[in-house]
Amino acid sequence: MFESFPHGVSERMDRTTYHADFRRVHGSGIHYLNKLERGQNFKERGFASWEAFAAGEWDRALSLVQEKRDVYERQFREAARLNILRRRLRVVEFPVTPYVQWELFVLRLRVELGDNIKVLDARKISDVEKDRTVPEVVILGGVAMYEVLYDDDGNAMGANRFSDRSLIRETSAGFDVLYERGDEFNEFFDREIAPLAPPAVAY
Repeated sequence: MFESFPHGVSERMDRTTYHADFRRVHGSGIHYLNKLERGQNFKERGFASWEAFAAGEWDRALSLVQEKRDVYERQFREAARLNILRRRLRVVEFPVTPYVQWELFVLRLRVELGDNIKVLDARKISDVEKDRTVPEVVILGGVAMYEVLYDDDGNAMGANRFSDRSLIRETSAGFDVLYERGDEFNEFFDREIAPLAPPAVAY
């Protein structure tokens, strides 16, 4: 699974170019968006909830998640208008990092609004990750695939764009297999996240 991915030919895009290309392809007639999220520590500067989380203000961070409700609703309305099926698979390592603990509260809102999100315990894919972790990718139909890139501090910095359709099909097939292995979001959240104490944060 994902055997060809490390050898794929890609075009490096900075963050602005990546976002522009993503929007263009997203509106070009594709019918699905698959996102595989593997990293356990990111920074989301400018997102008020993340800023509160990073400052150690856990209760305030959770209340501010709701600021994204209108944004997410617009995203899902646009996807419905374009007939795009959106799916996300969030791989989670244990013990759960403070960032992932916070992020799953954000994803819970997305699920509430209709997003299709599953969660996969990283221990369940040790067979797949013998040599390397699964890729951090966003797949737009059979047209484009982006390996999302972050700097050493966890800040988004752009993406590698792949256009080889056979590579995209292979990676999509791997995503489908892992998505089937994943837990339903709310079941995972209630079992693994809801009982956790507020995280100790040092950003």
